[in-house]
Amino acid sequence: MRAGILLHISSLQSPYGIGTLGKEAYRFVDFLKSSEQSYWQILPINPTSIGDSPYQSPSVFAFNPYFIDLDFLVNEKLINNSDLEKIEKFNNSEKVPYGYLFETRMEILKLAYNNFSIYEEMYFDFKTKNRKWIFSYGVFCFLKEKHGYVSWNNWPDEYRFVNLAKVEKIYEENKIEIERIMFVQFLFYKQWSDLKTYANENGVKIIGDIPIYVAYDSVDVWLNPDIFELDSKKLPKSVAGCPPDDFAKKGQLWGNPLYDWEYIKKTNYKWWIERMNQAMELFDIVRIDHFRGFSAYYSIKYGNKTAVKGKWIKGPGAELFRVIEKNTTRLDVIAEDLGFIDDDVVNMLWETGYPGMKIFQFEISETADATIERFKNFSKNTVLYTGTHDNLPIVAWYNKLDKKYKKVLKQFLGYNGNKVHEAIIKCCYQANSKIVIIPLQDFLGLDEKARMNIPSTLEGNWLYRVNKNDLSKSLTKKIKEITEEYGREQSVM
Repeated sequence: MRAGILLHISSLQSPYGIGTLGKEAYRFVDFLKSSEQSYWQILPINPTSIGDSPYQSPSVFAFNPYFIDLDFLVNEKLINNSDLEKIEKFNNSEKVPYGYLFETRMEILKLAYNNFSIYEEMYFDFKTKNRKWIFSYGVFCFLKEKHGYVSWNNWPDEYRFVNLAKVEKIYEENKIEIERIMFVQFLFYKQWSDLKTYANENGVKIIGDIPIYVAYDSVDVWLNPDIFELDSKKLPKSVAGCPPDDFAKKGQLWGNPLYDWEYIKKTNYKWWIERMNQAMELFDIVRIDHFRGFSAYYSIKYGNKTAVKGKWIKGPGAELFRVIEKNTTRLDVIAEDLGFIDDDVVNMLWETGYPGMKIFQFEISETADATIERFKNFSKNTVLYTGTHDNLPIVAWYNKLDKKYKKVLKQFLGYNGNKVHEAIIKCCYQANSKIVIIPLQDFLGLDEKARMNIPSTLEGNWLYRVNKNDLSKSLTKKIKEITEEYGREQSVM
């Protein structure tokens, strides 16, 4: 029985506008260790694009360059202090300035390639090991910049329709510019590997997160059209989403191209094996987003404005994971099994043996007795959250409850105080779930301004940042005391 905290890297403090893999990340690991936390859960670490969502990336294999720590690069003599004088500082900023980062960050990072000889051997090994994606990603980014960052389907045909031979030719003709892009990826990988090693040495495991789908405007779709449901013009036939429910009256129209599972099966799921192999190298545990989409996925005709009209289509099921398990050294997965769950999803989860997720905000029934029964019946093989990046912080959620549900919640918690977030966290810690993950915002008792994301919206998301005084000694002590009180500290198995 263990516990952890959910906080994305972007939410850490740094003087450069966004959290990085620098000293504040190491400080957060120290905070987790001192608080007796066993897990640090993050969101996807892939590059972001329009909308700044880590779930809509130009590559599912590449890394977000914004997370590279600039001070570490200065210390390693890859860039100079004078290079940093060119960019604006954002000390203790409350929101991530994505627009400014897009305009300035890559140009600073590319300067590091001028001194790549410092890590020449390591860089060569990195390129060799990641050859299947790193060169094509470098070429894709080069072409995106060349064409004013428009979607690849608006490029001239000579670049829109390509094969590996064409990609290699573009690389050879523009080698230095593309190498600069690839070297930036190496810098992330090195800093990430060092941070993960430090976390593991201090008893903290990293829970990563991978989206089930990929963005249409990505190197993955551009170069691998056969594994997606595309027409002869490489446009999607249908796209992904969720049907209408109480959470979204018109459903959720994500717009991602759907997989051609029949074709992927013929390849023995090669692309997915490569993806999961990389994920298990990067993380200790992997949370797979929208896991139910492997049982059956919701298909919406391309061009529809909402997700109201769609249909469920059977997916690969547990077979996919049986094949992956035979082709990986290990597979440690948390299945995000939220949403519309039918018997097929339940059976798939049972076949794989992966723990599913429970969200406190979704488990409050109409009566306190029914709510108690729900919590009693949680399987041990679950991971319990107060909320995720898609939910309101728990205090904001509580404040929006009507009087009836507030009364039910108070009866269930036996609560009459003024710190409802602490009562809910303690309740979660007492549940039967083998892992409990609490967003940092909930430990801090923050309101809706600290929400990370509102699903199906493009603007104003992924902005939350920790205040430099938030990770205090008093908070550390409080979390440690709760963790030890309910037997979820690091030393307890």
